[in-house]
Amino acid sequence: MSGLFDGDIPDPKDPDPIKRAQASLKPQYPKRFYKEAAVAVVGEGFAVQLDGRPVRTPGRAVLALPTEALAKLVADEFAAQDEHIVPISMPVLRLANSAIDGVLPEMRAVLEDVVKYASSDLLCYRAEGPERLVERQSKTWDPVLEWAKTALGARFYLAEGVMHVEQPAETLDAIRNWLLQREEPFRLAAIHTMTSITGSALLALAAEAGAFSADDVWEAAHLDERWTSEHWGEDAEAMERERNRRRDFDAALKTCQALSA
Repeated sequence: MSGLFDGDIPDPKDPDPIKRAQASLKPQYPKRFYKEAAVAVVGEGFAVQLDGRPVRTPGRAVLALPTEALAKLVADEFAAQDEHIVPISMPVLRLANSAIDGVLPEMRAVLEDVVKYASSDLLCYRAEGPERLVERQSKTWDPVLEWAKTALGARFYLAEGVMHVEQPAETLDAIRNWLLQREEPFRLAAIHTMTSITGSALLALAAEAGAFSADDVWEAAHLDERWTSEHWGEDAEAMERERNRRRDFDAALKTCQALSA
C-alpha cells in the first residue's frame, strides 16, 4: 500500500487563483480506501490488515507488531478514520513505523540518545528563585529523582540555573543498564518519544515503569510553563502545540502498556 499518506495534489490548472492558493495551503490527505481494519497472526507477530491486505511502513516493511494489543491499537486508529486518512490522528501508527524503519536498525544509537538526555536532565536544573517556584520544583521533581535512585540505582547531582552539571559515570551507566533491559525497537521508540517530548529521560522512564501516572509526569514536564502561564497568561498557540504533544506522549505510553499486555 505505497503512497498511503501521499495525499491528493491540487490541480495547478484550476482557473480560480483563490481556489488554487487555498488548496495549496490545506493539508492534502488521502481518501479512505478500505472498509475494514483488522489484526492477523503472521509468524511470531500480529499484522494490521486493511480489507485483508497487509499495511506496509514507509520503508516497505510489513507492519507487524509484537503483541496483539499493540496491533489492535493501530487497527483501531485505521478504523477511526473518516472520509480521509489523517496521519496526525494516528500517533501509534507513526510510532510503529518509526520503530520498524528507524529504531530497529539503530537501537544502540537510540538508546544512547536517551542516556544523553539523562546527562542533562530537565529535573536536575532548578530555578534560583522565586522561592515558590523553587519549592514547587522540589515538591514535584524530587520524588522522581528519589525513584531513580531507588529503582535504577542512579543518583543525580542538581544545579541552579542553566550552568551544566556533570553527572557521575556510574549514574549514566545505571540508566544505560536499565535501558538495555528494554532494548526492543517498539519500547525504545516509545521511551525515546516520551523523552524528547518531556525533555526528561527520567520522566520517560518513570512513566514507562508505571511509577507515576501519565498526568503527573505531564505536569512535572510542564511545571515551568505552568508557572509562566499563571503569572503572564496562557498562549493559545502554545496550548495547541501542547495538546498535540500530549497526544503523542499518550500514544507512546499506550504502546509501552500494550507491549506488556
